[in-house]
Amino acid sequence: MDRLKQLESFVSVATRGGLTAAAKAEGVAPAIMGRRLDALEARLGVKLLVRTTRRITLTHEGSAFLEDCQRLLTEFANAEASVSAGGVKASGHLRVTAPAGFGRRHVAPLVPRFHALHPEVTISLNLSDRVVDVRGESFDCAVRVGDMPDSSLVSVRLADNRRRCVATPEFVRRHGMPRHPNELSRFACLTLSSDASQTRGWAFRVPRAPATAGEEGGEELIYLRPEGPLDCSDGQVLHDWCLAGHGIAWRSTWEVEAEIDAGLLVPLLDEFAAPPNGIYAVFAGTKHLPLRVRLWLDFLKEQYGRPEFWGGRG
Repeated sequence: MDRLKQLESFVSVATRGGLTAAAKAEGVAPAIMGRRLDALEARLGVKLLVRTTRRITLTHEGSAFLEDCQRLLTEFANAEASVSAGGVKASGHLRVTAPAGFGRRHVAPLVPRFHALHPEVTISLNLSDRVVDVRGESFDCAVRVGDMPDSSLVSVRLADNRRRCVATPEFVRRHGMPRHPNELSRFACLTLSSDASQTRGWAFRVPRAPATAGEEGGEELIYLRPEGPLDCSDGQVLHDWCLAGHGIAWRSTWEVEAEIDAGLLVPLLDEFAAPPNGIYAVFAGTKHLPLRVRLWLDFLKEQYGRPEFWGGRG
């Protein structure tokens, strides 16, 4: 149990940014938190935190260990909740937030289904394209698409998210199709005029030329910024323009898979597709996770884990 307390203290200090804040949250003296961290580092034989009088920062090893600790503590809390809950029904109010486009398609339809399974749980769904402060705004869970840079939150990967270049069959018939990402400059491309997730451009994995004779070339990730006569800050508008045959769009599979299956869109440059990022459930705490939140996470994992949920073949 001392080992578990050391892990909990490490996570608390790392996510709260200091010994004092972590100690205050637990109701102990900062010196006690410090001794726990010293014991943890001594047991592991590695430096996890760099502590100065002004701030605490994670080492490279500490950052990797933090993610593992958060996942372990979450699983431990879930195991305890499973035992203690017994036959108790989930109840209370569940506050969920998600990106607007993704939320409309793939979160909102699930909310009534979850409520039907757990009628004593009331649910509020917030759809917003801003990055919501989960802890500060008291949300139980956020669904997010893309990389998870915020280590102060716990994240659970629910599914992969790939991006694909798509166009209508009629557009391809009239204009042809690019055979390499570099050829996109010859086509009308539909781009987002402002989107933080695409500041680097459209990502593709292409063969890398060997640096020296006899060396294997391998692959590299490149980012392109195609241009076209139309751009928009709203992804749904780009989706509609693409379906209307106005150009090539670079969209997530959750947006276009159903249209690809229906023959309304055709995928382009799939052989150069970049590695997938993730769709995550994100929440603030690891201790005493309410049963309604744990059941919601399990429900999302089960739903998103079914290939047919996305309306495509993958």
